Amino acid sequence: MSRSALYASGVSQNRLRAQLAAGRWQLCGRAVVLHNGPLPRRQLWDAALINVGPRAMLTGFTAAEHLGLRGWVRNWVDVLAPAGATAPDVAGLPIRLHRTRLWQVAGDATAYRCQALPLALVIAARDFDSPRPACGLMAAAVQQRLADAPALLRAVQSPHCTRHRPSLRAALGDIAGGSQALSELDFAALCRRHRLPAPIKQAVRLDGMGRRRYLDASWRRRDGRLIGVEVDGALHLRPQHWWADQQRQNELVLDDTMILRFPSFVLRTEEATVARQLRRALWL
Repeated sequence: MSRSALYASGVSQNRLRAQLAAGRWQLCGRAVVLHNGPLPRRQLWDAALINVGPRAMLTGFTAAEHLGLRGWVRNWVDVLAPAGATAPDVAGLPIRLHRTRLWQVAGDATAYRCQALPLALVIAARDFDSPRPACGLMAAAVQQRLADAPALLRAVQSPHCTRHRPSLRAALGDIAGGSQALSELDFAALCRRHRLPAPIKQAVRLDGMGRRRYLDASWRRRDGRLIGVEVDGALHLRPQHWWADQQRQNELVLDDTMILRFPSFVLRTEEATVARQLRRALWL
């Protein structure tokens, strides 16, 4: 709690001094911690907001974590504040302060003083030197059903997006078209670079048993044959997934669908080979 909130709750200055002197409570910069142990993540966030000031809100990776995004946790606390705010130097409280002169378009905070996810992700994307992981961050938010592509695109078009804007716009177009994973975004970008026809993404195909099968990308060739592509990440190498993938592919091939499979790393290391094989399959 802040000192003012603590006094407003009925705690006197004398009691505060006594609890601190006895070691039952502790100070974390301007924040009063009502126990003497290590701070869990939520209390670190509380302490960071108290130390930065009453207008501060969580942003970036910290806001994304609070709002439910999995797999992108960082050790620091991302805090957004108006221009002129100072970054407190508090031992054990790793604050990364983001200042903005555009506070009026920073977006309304949630009840927990947390920026809405689309703008928070745009700020998080600034941390990446390469646009690829920034695009993966956007894809993860859509894949985990925390945001949709149009809302993210609006955030990318805002003044808060100061890095990777063209790449993020292109990636969100692919995401809106059905790409769900970073490897699928890489594949869509490869097709554009090599001027291949835009594929249908996450197409549904019924196999001979009537089961729904999803293809990462597909085309209908001029002879009517379906050409499908599967991009395999590391998860597909696990034994429990390997046979399921093979069985799924067999069913599609038996229904006269041509399936091409590419490991995700090959899209980046052997791009010319992938493009050549796609051209052969598509009769281009």
